[in-house]
Amino acid sequence: MKLFNRSNKKTQVSRQGTPFLKWRFAIVCGFILLGFFGLIARAAYIQVLEPGRLIQEGDARSLRVQLMPSARGIISDRNGEQLAVSVPVQAVFANPVEIFKHGGLSETNRWNALADVLDLDRAKLLKRLEKNKNRKFIYLARQVSPPMANYVQKLKLPGIGLRAESRRFYPSGEVSAQLIGFTGIDGHGLDGIEKTYDGWLTGEPGRRTVRKDRYGRVVENISQQSRQPGKPLELSIDQRIQAIAYRAAKEGVMDIPATSVSIAISDVRTGEILAMVNAPSFNPNDRNDRQPYKMRNRVITDTFEPGSTVKPFVVYTALKTGVVNEHTLINIPQSKHFRVGSKVITDVSRIEPLATVQRILQKSSNIGVSKLSLAMPVEDILDTYRKVGFDEPSGINLIGETTGHFPNRYRWSDIGRATLAYGYGISLTPIQLLHAYTTLGAYGIKRPLSILKTEKVVPGEQVLDPKIAKKILLMIESVTDKAGGGGGWRAAIPGYRVGVKTGTAKKAIAGGYGNDYFSYTVGVAPISHPRLAIVVMVNEPKGDKFYGGAVAAPILSKVLGGALQILNVPPDADTLKIDK
Repeated sequence: MKLFNRSNKKTQVSRQGTPFLKWRFAIVCGFILLGFFGLIARAAYIQVLEPGRLIQEGDARSLRVQLMPSARGIISDRNGEQLAVSVPVQAVFANPVEIFKHGGLSETNRWNALADVLDLDRAKLLKRLEKNKNRKFIYLARQVSPPMANYVQKLKLPGIGLRAESRRFYPSGEVSAQLIGFTGIDGHGLDGIEKTYDGWLTGEPGRRTVRKDRYGRVVENISQQSRQPGKPLELSIDQRIQAIAYRAAKEGVMDIPATSVSIAISDVRTGEILAMVNAPSFNPNDRNDRQPYKMRNRVITDTFEPGSTVKPFVVYTALKTGVVNEHTLINIPQSKHFRVGSKVITDVSRIEPLATVQRILQKSSNIGVSKLSLAMPVEDILDTYRKVGFDEPSGINLIGETTGHFPNRYRWSDIGRATLAYGYGISLTPIQLLHAYTTLGAYGIKRPLSILKTEKVVPGEQVLDPKIAKKILLMIESVTDKAGGGGGWRAAIPGYRVGVKTGTAKKAIAGGYGNDYFSYTVGVAPISHPRLAIVVMVNEPKGDKFYGGAVAAPILSKVLGGALQILNVPPDADTLKIDK
């Protein structure tokens, strides 16, 4: 009993040794209340004063925007013939997280079948999925055809899905490849018309905003914005003439043979381009066929010294300034050599000792035009060259167009003035040369060339005297007169009066000129009432024949004759003069 009583006494003492401290209790309660009110204040601040941020954080974890691709605008020729269209295809994608969540790559046969249909290496496909097993989206193949997409869908592989997209298809194939260009895998233009007018052709994709749960399932449709398809583009090209021109160019490359052949045709009344082709070409529907030397649109990119094709403008200048008239006789040495300083100018064809300016053009006399050039200020010739567009772009506004080299000197030697008259010392593109002859065919009215179909004809600017321009047209018509000795007689077209000027120039290399040539023929028809202008450029003809009259003129005759018939231009062989 004593022991028990002693123990009870000690317990009472112990309890009395830990007294209740009110101030400490108050401090603890104060901190608890302070934290509680802090939480309330923070919650009130977030939900009342700054609710947007909370909503933004929630939306960032649940809202998703799904793009609905729109179709790219159709490109067509002036008659509605489709040159570029968008066709629906599918993209195959993988969700590696989902794949490895549902068994991974265990079903080897099905994964091998997927690799085979997508033309992928089996081992590389599996390795790629293993490497990206923590990602939720990777592309396996783009622009897959509908039959292939159906096969992929039937495989029913977990984590493999399809996404709608479109692919550009070019019905005209290689005929218009360099002009139309092509698009990249994402549908944006990379070359040609596709790149130049990419903003116009590209539509606005639709947008669908949805809310997804943690498993990626759509639980709410928030909003949807309609897609806006790309706008169509109607070109000035006539695909019928384009096809004739391309066939002739392709045959020229093989038959001459030549490195390349380029052809362009314009309507002199409007400045519209009716055909623009290059051979060799490529198939824009085959990505493996896109080689740089085939893809270049040489009509607007390649520059060359125009040779004898500028002679009509020298004669025009001589008539305009009064240096000569149609009846003036110019002395031509029978040796076919004419010394200017330390250099000698040579004629290829024999010509009479006394020749008119028409005869000089018909026989393409270098000596004759050199004498005309030396008889007048060089500024007068340069001014005519500027007026017909030798120093500026053609107005076609295609990406990649160059402008050649226009001489800008303060002092000219006699030999420089002489060679300028037969196309050396200046360089042009085929489209610039076509622009000049389009202006000549329009009786001196200069309009910008257009690759788009025009609703209203641009008034243009009168840069050449129309009376003298008509005389020049009659003079170059004699170039196709075989009986009269015209060097471009192979460009003649039965039933039509055709005016042409042929030209041949050596290709410039570092330090001088090489052994290769540019050969070209440019012309206007029908002479009685000009409708079409055409330029044909043959690059590096390989055979024994390399003059423009021998290799380019026959191509011009074939293409221009076909174009006149397609456009139902009436024959004018029986007319005797140019229409007033």
